[in-house]
Amino acid sequence: MPIQRLRPETTTLLVIDIQERLMPTIAAAERVATNSALLARAAGRLDMPVICTEQYVRGLGHSVAGVREALPPGTTVIEKTRFSAMVDGTRDALRAANRPTVLVCGVEAHVCVLQTVLDLVAGGWTVFYATDAISAGQVDQVAPAFRRMERAGALPTGTLGAMYELMGDAAHPAFKDVLALAKQVQKEA
Repeated sequence: MPIQRLRPETTTLLVIDIQERLMPTIAAAERVATNSALLARAAGRLDMPVICTEQYVRGLGHSVAGVREALPPGTTVIEKTRFSAMVDGTRDALRAANRPTVLVCGVEAHVCVLQTVLDLVAGGWTVFYATDAISAGQVDQVAPAFRRMERAGALPTGTLGAMYELMGDAAHPAFKDVLALAKQVQKEA
């Protein structure tokens, strides 16, 4: 069985629901928003497509400024009310990107992230989830969600690990840019 790997030419970044009125309720919100924004910036430098979802915008607002500003040009932003981000717009954007691997970050671990990851795996995508760029309002819900994702076939990674794996080599043309981003990754407190 081949080992699944993150490669910029085969991976899409999916940023889930890191929104203005939701983030104040999220454990480690600053770390999640910062690391997700860094993943979005790295994706831009590595020419990877990025999809960003926003849950019930009328009630939860748009993506937080730090994430919004980090999204590369051409990012598809999809408003949704379903918990799973696998709505028609996301599915269409993933098909248009034509990449078999999805790297996921966002909130909440046990709701929108979990349901999205399960739907992605069921749909045949290889899914990686950045554990240090995912959280929830109730921190005790995160570990069970991670276990469920992994048991379903998704692969855990961290922001730093994902960045270095996507580059693969210090000779990568974007290495210096992505290294500067990697130095900003927030660790668990």
